[in-house]
Amino acid sequence: MSDIRLYMFSCGTLKTITASIKMNQGNEPYEIPVPWFLITHPKGNVVIDGGNAAEVATKPRGHWGDVCDVYEPVMREDEACLSQLASLGIDPASVRYVLQSHLHLDHTGAIGRFSNATHLVQRAEYEYAFTPDWFAAGGYIRPDFDRPGLKWHFLDDKFDDHYDLYGDGVIRTIFTPGHAPGHQSFLITLPRSGPMLLTIDAAYTTDHWDEKALPGFLASTVDTVRSVRKLRALAEKTGAAVVTGHDPVAWPTFKHAPEFYD
Repeated sequence: MSDIRLYMFSCGTLKTITASIKMNQGNEPYEIPVPWFLITHPKGNVVIDGGNAAEVATKPRGHWGDVCDVYEPVMREDEACLSQLASLGIDPASVRYVLQSHLHLDHTGAIGRFSNATHLVQRAEYEYAFTPDWFAAGGYIRPDFDRPGLKWHFLDDKFDDHYDLYGDGVIRTIFTPGHAPGHQSFLITLPRSGPMLLTIDAAYTTDHWDEKALPGFLASTVDTVRSVRKLRALAEKTGAAVVTGHDPVAWPTFKHAPEFYD
């Protein structure tokens, strides 16, 4: 169990306005981190999301298009998923799973980058990504996830909630729709640090977690609110430390790679 570690990374930031993150709360400049995660595990390493695709560092508008008018990426080439793992000496072949919270453009940076990996996502999210509603279409960059030769493992929210990836209680998926139809969060239980709840975009910031704000983008307000309630109950039950998804205030308070939680 000593090999189990959680590393926290960020592939730069996104420049936007407050209302894009906290609904109806103003047009002041607001800059958010773009986190992603690595769990080292004896059964195979696991990447969660991977942040922005590497192409965003060199040609952001060419890759994202007009989305850059709302969310301007600030990212160096060495902040891409593969580059950051290489700096830790992580062999890409050691990554057994890529877990997708959802398929929005700032969470798809690991897809197709690891030749041995199975990509795990909620089936509802995968299907929606190919046929999103008009207001959500800009958030899905099809070349990021519509790649030949990928191995997918689809979860069904009706049967696979609290899915235990390795059957040892270390990595569990929590179905949390609202921000996206097939969004999922993750409960990571570490040998010494204990449980850590990665809300991802089910709760952008502590204001959202504390029910003081709705996120600036969502697919369903009702599902968003209920997913936060679900996660709050889980955190209370397990005593988990809560890691919100894009919080510029909370994010610096956590250990970042090469430091880790174990």
